Amino acid sequence: MVTHRAPPAPLLDWKLVRHATFPRLRVLAWSGNILYASRGYTLLRADTVMPNIAWEPIARYSPQWWRKLSASSRPTFRLFRDGFHALAALPSGHMVVAVAGAIITLLPGEREFKASHRVLRGTRPLHIAATPNGDLFWGEYFDNRDRDEVHIYASTDRGASWQVAYTFPKRSIRHVHNVVCDPWENCLWILTGDDGTECRILRASSDFRTVDAVLAGNQQTRAVALVVTRDALYFSSDTPLESNYVYSLDRRGNLTRLAAISGSSIFGCRVGEATFFSTMVEPSGVNEERNVRIYGSLEGEEWRSLVTWPKDSWPMGLFQFGNAIFPDGDNGSRFLALTTVAVRGADLETSLWTVA
Repeated sequence: MVTHRAPPAPLLDWKLVRHATFPRLRVLAWSGNILYASRGYTLLRADTVMPNIAWEPIARYSPQWWRKLSASSRPTFRLFRDGFHALAALPSGHMVVAVAGAIITLLPGEREFKASHRVLRGTRPLHIAATPNGDLFWGEYFDNRDRDEVHIYASTDRGASWQVAYTFPKRSIRHVHNVVCDPWENCLWILTGDDGTECRILRASSDFRTVDAVLAGNQQTRAVALVVTRDALYFSSDTPLESNYVYSLDRRGNLTRLAAISGSSIFGCRVGEATFFSTMVEPSGVNEERNVRIYGSLEGEEWRSLVTWPKDSWPMGLFQFGNAIFPDGDNGSRFLALTTVAVRGADLETSLWTVA
C-alpha cells in the first residue's frame, strides 16, 4: 500500500549554487572526494578538496577506428552514444567501465583500458555496481521484444572475467535497469522493466541464492534511479505512460509517495544528507515537459525543483533525450556533480553545485 504524504511545512529557503563548469566532460563516479569523468575515451580525475579543481588524465581506451572519428565532434558523439557510460572505481585501484559493446578494465598502475567482456545483446549496461569487498555486477539492457531470458553478470576478480550470476526466465522481464549495492543490509537491489509485472524492485542476496520481489506490477515500480540510505530507499519512477513521482521505501517496508516530478527520471544521487533526482525530456501523451530539472530534498520530506534547462532543438530520437547525468559511487565531497546532455546552452557540460 502506498502512503500519500501531505506536503510538509517548507524549510528555510535553500538553493543550488554553481561552483564550476567544465565543457565536453562527462561525470562517471565518485570515490570519496575524487571525482572521475571522461572526455571522449580518456578517463580523468579531480580532487574536489583542492581550491582550484584541475582534471588529470589517467588512462584511455582505444575503440574501433570509426568511433575515434565519431567521438571527435559533438553531433556524432551524441548520435553514436560515444565515450564512457558507467564506471566502478574499486579500493584496490581497479577501474571497470561500460562502453558501447564492451566492459573494459584498467589494472592499477596501467594507462590503457582493455576489454574484459564483449556485450552481445544491447549496447551496454546502464550501471555497474560494486560491493565493499570488490565484487561487481551488471544486468543486461537490450530491446528484447521477444522477451528472451535476461542475465545478470558478476565478477569476483575485479573485472578480469565475468560469469552469469542470475537469469530471469523467458517472458518474465524485458531488461535490467539497475543493480544497486546496499551496504547496510549486505544485499543487492535489482530494478527491471518495462510493462506490467515486468516492472519490479527486487532484493537479492549477493550470491543470488535469494531473490525476492519487494515492489512490482505497475508503472510506478518502473524505475532506474535508486538511492540507498541507512533508514530508507529513495527511488523515482521512469514511465512515459503515467505521471512520475519520487518515493521512499523504509526499512520496515512502508512505501510513501513523496513528490510529483515533471518527467521520467533515471538518475539519482546523495550529497551528504541531501538527495537529488533529475528528470529527462522524453515527451509523451502524459509527460509534456520540455525542460530537464533537478529535484532535491535536504531531509527526504520536502522536495523542490532547483535547476532547469530547456531541451535543445536537435531531434531526440537520433541525438538523445535531454537529461542531467549524476555520477555513481560514494560521494564524500560537498558538491553535487552532474553532466547535462541535449539541453540549450549546456550540452555535454559538467557542472559542480553546492547547497546554499
